Amino acid sequence: MRTLLVILFCGTLFSAQAQTQKIGFADWEYIFSQLPEFKQIDSDLKTHADQLQNQMKAKQQDFEAKYKAYQNMPATTPDAIRADKERELQSLQEGFQKFQQDAQASLSKKQQDLMAPIYLKVGKTIEEVAKENGYTFIINPQVVGGGDVLLYHDETYNISDLVLKKLGVTPAPPAPATTTANPPVKKN
Repeated sequence: MRTLLVILFCGTLFSAQAQTQKIGFADWEYIFSQLPEFKQIDSDLKTHADQLQNQMKAKQQDFEAKYKAYQNMPATTPDAIRADKERELQSLQEGFQKFQQDAQASLSKKQQDLMAPIYLKVGKTIEEVAKENGYTFIINPQVVGGGDVLLYHDETYNISDLVLKKLGVTPAPPAPATTTANPPVKKN
C-alpha cells in the first residue's frame, strides 16, 4: 500500500508540476550500518539481550528444578503440602511469563532510547543535504513497520492550508513538533 502511495505521489509530482523538482532517497539501513555509534548501539543491545536471556534461563532452571522436586514427592505427601507446592509452581510460571514480557519491553525501550539521538542526527543531516543540493523531496525507500515515506519535503509544496480553506475551515497555527524514535519528517 505504501509503495503504491509513493508511486502515485511521485507520478503526481512529475505530471502536475511544470517546474523541475529534484527528488532523492536516503537508505536508512545503509546509513546506520556505516555509523560507528550504530555499531556501539548494536553491541549494547546485544549485551542487554544476553543479560536478559541469562536471567530467563536461570528462572527457567529454577522452575524446572522445583517442578522435578514436586514430581518426585512421595505419594504419602499431605494434600496441603502438595497444594502449596502447586501454588508455588503456578506463581513461578506466572512470574516467568511476566519477566518475558518485561524483558521484551525493556529491550524495546533501550533500543528506542539509544536510537532516538541517531534518528534525529541522521534526519537533521538529511535535511541539510537536501537543502544544500536543491532537493524538493527525500523519500524513504524501505518503508517498513510504519516508518515515514517522506524524510524531507520543501514546505512550499504543502497544500494543506489551501485544502482547509476550500473546505471552509480556517487553519489553526501549527502545533509544536514532538520528538519521536521514528525517522522524523523534515520540513523547511
